Amino acid sequence: MKKVKLGSTALEVTPICFGCWQMGQSQWGKVPEQALIEAVRAGLDAGINFFDTADVYGDGLAEETLGRALRGAPRSEVVISTKVYHHFYPDGRRHPDLSGRYVIEACEASLRRLGMDYIDLYQCHAFDQFTPLEETALAMETLEKQGKVRAYGVSNFTVEQLRAARRCGKFQTIQPYYNLLERDIEKDLLPYCQLEHIGVLVYSPLLRGLLTGKFTGTETFTDLRANDDRFKGERFKALVARVERLRPIAQQKGCTVTQLALAATIAHPAIHCAIVGIKSADQIREAAVAVHVELDREEYHSVRRALA
Repeated sequence: MKKVKLGSTALEVTPICFGCWQMGQSQWGKVPEQALIEAVRAGLDAGINFFDTADVYGDGLAEETLGRALRGAPRSEVVISTKVYHHFYPDGRRHPDLSGRYVIEACEASLRRLGMDYIDLYQCHAFDQFTPLEETALAMETLEKQGKVRAYGVSNFTVEQLRAARRCGKFQTIQPYYNLLERDIEKDLLPYCQLEHIGVLVYSPLLRGLLTGKFTGTETFTDLRANDDRFKGERFKALVARVERLRPIAQQKGCTVTQLALAATIAHPAIHCAIVGIKSADQIREAAVAVHVELDREEYHSVRRALA
C-alpha cells in the first residue's frame, strides 16, 4: 500500500489509519479481545501500518490490547500514535493535565502498556488552558531527546491554539474532527496546516458510521450514539438520505459507499490520513481499499455536491 509523509515529520504512514477507540470497551459496546486482535492483524495483512490510540480509551485498556495485537510484528514497520491529556485515577476520576511532569509520567505509562520502547507520534489530546504551552512543549522535547517519542503534535486544537503551540515547540501534526458532512475546519485550520506543512490525521471521517451507507434511518443504538441527536428521528433519516445519494457514484467507481467517503476525505490536499474506528477484521479490510479508489477533480466535487 502506498504511504505518505506525515507533514514535516519523518513518519511514513498509510492514508488509512486504524483507530483504536473501540478497544477501550467503554463507549462503543463490548467487543471480544480476540476479534480486535484479528482486526489488527487483518489491517497489517492489508498493508495498514498506522495505528492511533490514546491512554484514556478504557483508561489504558486500548493501549494494552493494541500492544498485545502487535506482538510479533516488526516494530520498525508500524507507526504508533497515542495521546495524553486526561489525568485518570483508579476510582474513575479524571481531569485535564498537560503539565510537564504529567506528560512525562503518562508517556512512560503508555510505553509500559503498549510494551514498546518508543512512541512514533505523541499527541496532546486536547487544549489545557491551565498549563503554559511552553511547559508542555519542553516535556515533549525532553521525551523526543530521550528517544521515547519520534514526533509530537496535538488533537482537537483550534487554529489559534495550534498557532500558539507552534510558537513554543515544533508541534508537527494535528488530529481534528472532520467528515464530508461536517467540514468546518476547511475554513481556517486546513488552509493553515497546508501552508505550514503540518501533518493532518482526521478522526470520525465516517461520522460514527453514518457515511458507510449501511443505515436506513430506523436503527436504534445502545452505544454512545444512543445520546447523539444525529442518530435519532427525522434528523437521522435526513442524514441517511443525503448519504444514500453517494450510492450511484460508488457503484460507478466500483467501490462501496464507505470506500468512496474515505477516498474523498483523503483526496483533500491538506489531509494526510483518515482514522477509521475499527471493531472487526472486515471493517479494516473494507476501509483499506479506499486508498486505491482514485478520484479526479470532477468526481471529488460530485461527492461533495451529493452530500450538500
